[in-house]
Amino acid sequence: MDQIVDLEGIRLAISADEIRERRDFVQLAGARVTLSLPRPPIRFFRHGWQSWSLAAWTELHPLPIPKPHLLHPMQTDLRYAREKQPNGSWVGAVEFDDGNALLLGALGTDAHVALTEGGAGARLEGWFEGGNGEWLAAYGAKHTVFEAYAELLAERFGKARGLPAPRVWCSWYSLYTEIDEPILDKIFRDLGDLPFDVLQVDDGWQIAVGDWEANAKFPAGMTALADKIRSTGRRAGLWLAPLIAVKSSRLFREHRDWFLRDGRGKLVSAAFNWGEQLYALDTTHPAVSDWLANLMKQVRAWGFDYIKLDFLYAGALEGRRHDDMPREAAYRRGLQVLREAMGTDTYFLTCGAPIIPSLGLCDALRVGPDVSNEWENHRDARQLYNLAMPGAKNAIRTTVNRLWLRPLVQPDPDVVYFRTKECKLTRKEKRLLQDLALVCDFKATSDLPQWLSAKELEELRTFLKAAPKVRQLDLYKYQIDQRDLDFSPFVTIPTPLKGAESLAGHFVGWAAGQPIVLKIFDARGRASLKKLRKKL
Repeated sequence: MDQIVDLEGIRLAISADEIRERRDFVQLAGARVTLSLPRPPIRFFRHGWQSWSLAAWTELHPLPIPKPHLLHPMQTDLRYAREKQPNGSWVGAVEFDDGNALLLGALGTDAHVALTEGGAGARLEGWFEGGNGEWLAAYGAKHTVFEAYAELLAERFGKARGLPAPRVWCSWYSLYTEIDEPILDKIFRDLGDLPFDVLQVDDGWQIAVGDWEANAKFPAGMTALADKIRSTGRRAGLWLAPLIAVKSSRLFREHRDWFLRDGRGKLVSAAFNWGEQLYALDTTHPAVSDWLANLMKQVRAWGFDYIKLDFLYAGALEGRRHDDMPREAAYRRGLQVLREAMGTDTYFLTCGAPIIPSLGLCDALRVGPDVSNEWENHRDARQLYNLAMPGAKNAIRTTVNRLWLRPLVQPDPDVVYFRTKECKLTRKEKRLLQDLALVCDFKATSDLPQWLSAKELEELRTFLKAAPKVRQLDLYKYQIDQRDLDFSPFVTIPTPLKGAESLAGHFVGWAAGQPIVLKIFDARGRASLKKLRKKL
């Protein structure tokens, strides 16, 4: 059906199977829908696929393809990683010269939106990868169109339970994998009466990614570790990545038939990390469903009731599955198994997770890349043009462009820093991360108490106790109590390199995509951490 629709003062030519005009928006139905734009747009809203994928308002010209390509499975939607036209997962929007926006958003999983050019001018096109679905088209101020989209998503997927976000200390951004029983015991004691609600043990406790049992560094076992945390009066938190396994894991060796394969029967890559190839579990396989449920029940039996599940994108990678179904629907089925098995008394944070398919099944959702102790890495931002890499600016950029999700789920902006030791961030940069955490109302840090000066400890205590009144003034402008805050200068994206610099960038990208190079970087990182660990 083709129809001319008057929408909030603009005339749109719409192509869809069904068109229903509402008071402030239009609902559409169809496997593919098209909105012919009434005039040329000036910017496009790119909405990345999962937590770490770029979300930003960008110019209309093509962006460089992020490098290295070996990491594409865990940083972007692999199906669209090389698309040059502006595009986004589930939702896309264009901004016009008057500041208003036209949004096209899917009300289901496995959907994509792109800005295309043709003989009749620019169009917003949306499509479902398999079957039909419903859409929202809305025009107006940016916050208004995203509010309308969030409202209809809530009807389709549900909302988080609205539990207050706990104040979290986690081990990752100080010690990374170099954790063990003695050092965590010391940290838990040294945290004293700092008002944390959760102490979360991150990566480094398990035998291997895929083999979720205590390794030799935790001889007393996971129950004893959870008991130690609870003895401080806090909840016990634990990190896992249940939908992936490294090649060396026992799980992979013993159950290769549980993992995704492509049309030729070859194992699907879930990227490269921990110095190894990663593989993705098939969440529709009955044995995998049982294994996932039993794993969550085991974690709960150990005594952990704050659970952070990471690298969840693997459940939605393309591949042949035991049950033939769309890939994001398959992921959501697996997430439901995990959610039900962990119980309603568990606070559930998803990370590295496809955004829309996670709604209604988690309490909190990471909405940006990992932070790091530096603002922006030149190699990552310019030579690799990889804006999903860890970094404070990358985290701020994508997080503030995802705050339209707040009515649906608790946004997690990642940790903040107060320490000067082992940190390259300036005081202003640290303050920006802290302010973003206040805007999101999600407070977490990995700072070691022995790394903090008396002043920094007091600043952390004040931050954890703070309950400011936060008000949004504009797209990137907020007021925290009586203090104005503007994220606008920090959401810009780098200018692509040209000439000789571009050629150098291509070489760096090629080198960074070699497994042997990544293994060397991983080994060097581990050696550096071991040296740091000896100083504690």
